[in-house]
Amino acid sequence: MGAYRDLLQTPGVGRIIVAQLTARFPNGMTSLALLLHIEQVTGSYGAAGLVLAATSVGQAVSGPVTSRWMGLWGMRKVLTLTMVVCAVALLTIALVDMTLPAYIALGLVAGLSTPPVQSAVRTIYPKLVNSRQLTPLYSLDASLQEIIWIIAPVVITFVATQVGTWEALILIVVILIGGGSWFILSPEVGRVRIPRSKRRFGKVLTRPTVLLATVIGFLLIGSTAAVEAGVVATFGHSGLEAGLVLAVFSVGSLAGGLSFGHIPIGPWAMARRMGIVAAGLCLTMASLNVWWLGGTLLLAGIGIAPALAVLFAITSASVKFSDTAEAYGWVGTGQLIGAAAGSAVAGFLIDGVGPQGAYVAAAIFAVAGAIVAVACVRAFPDLRHRDPSPLPDTEPTRIIT
Repeated sequence: MGAYRDLLQTPGVGRIIVAQLTARFPNGMTSLALLLHIEQVTGSYGAAGLVLAATSVGQAVSGPVTSRWMGLWGMRKVLTLTMVVCAVALLTIALVDMTLPAYIALGLVAGLSTPPVQSAVRTIYPKLVNSRQLTPLYSLDASLQEIIWIIAPVVITFVATQVGTWEALILIVVILIGGGSWFILSPEVGRVRIPRSKRRFGKVLTRPTVLLATVIGFLLIGSTAAVEAGVVATFGHSGLEAGLVLAVFSVGSLAGGLSFGHIPIGPWAMARRMGIVAAGLCLTMASLNVWWLGGTLLLAGIGIAPALAVLFAITSASVKFSDTAEAYGWVGTGQLIGAAAGSAVAGFLIDGVGPQGAYVAAAIFAVAGAIVAVACVRAFPDLRHRDPSPLPDTEPTRIIT
């Protein structure tokens, strides 16, 4: 833990970590709140699903776009604009009775205007710490984000069911504005200036490492989404066991990230970490007993945050600083699409063969991720003796003779 202690003693690091976690807290709340609110207003889960789909599409499309905008107009301007638009869209959904097409349109707007906090903070990190501390910082970030997925769904479900669904959306808006403003006004956000990228939009995806990070992120998050669907199908929406098993899954990820975050990242790091996830998820298929699922998901979770830390580090080390935000935007989009794909595949299999189908889907996603990591091991940079910071943006210098 000494690495993390030194890291948090670095000026600004602790503040920016807490601020960005607070700003991203609504990410773990919005989907559930929209599902419950639209279902209550329309009386249809199908209608709620359409609104959620529109929101997810908006988030997937906006990630690379708004991240790239930060290099054009500055982080604070883009973050402020998106925060305000997203807040207005959610407020309107909460307070105004509308037709389903209007709800879908506003869900799309809310998704498109989701503030790119994740891309922003991971662009800032290399400017806050030295090269030795950067890998532990990525691991700490990947680990602590599990707090969002442990606490946020519980809080928003309690508020929506015990107080009201529109009140739950108002709470999200309050946290969105409060946390977003805290992050935007942090000195570190103002000090870091992302140079304007000279590449055309999307060109960063031609970097093999960025493409690998996007594909493996898709498969990794697809596996976790399938697990979530399987656990809910196994124990029911109201079962206490479902929440406890998913909490154990996240605790495993938190523990894995904190335990392995100091280990240098070599070419085989992703294969080993995805192997842990795949092994745990393959074992889930043996039994639906709550203790067995808890143990196997604890094992699988140990590899998740460390694998995400590898994704963040190899992305940072493979692109110029001006392309970092857009690269993280594409990686985030891959993860969003993976979450949608994992949930959809698991849902079809649950309807067809029962809850076991979801765990089969999760295992297939994870094994595919491990296979990709092994097959493409030569494309992974060796960061054991190399600075994982982004490549510098250089320009020709005029020499007077």
